[in-house]
Amino acid sequence: MPPKPRKIPMRMCVGCREMKPKKELLRVVRSPEGRVSLDETGKKPGRGAYCCYNAECLRRALKQGQLDRQLEVRLGEEVNAQLTQTMQQLLASREAQP
Repeated sequence: MPPKPRKIPMRMCVGCREMKPKKELLRVVRSPEGRVSLDETGKKPGRGAYCCYNAECLRRALKQGQLDRQLEVRLGEEVNAQLTQTMQQLLASREAQP
């Protein structure tokens, strides 16, 4: 009997609204203390939403208020700027890796 194929968990990007494998997405998390940050590991505690590794998807999610809705919190301008800056740093570090 052949081994059963592993089920790949799928999540929806809050920006482009596409279903993708969880491993291909970046988690945005609101901690129990109320801090919002990007979670590369996908293991931080708190309420999460998923976004593609794409600055445009994050920008669209912030502009349309999708992250506010998913994380059940009102994001201010400084939090939006911090998330955008962190995303750009992550993208730059990913491109630098061979």
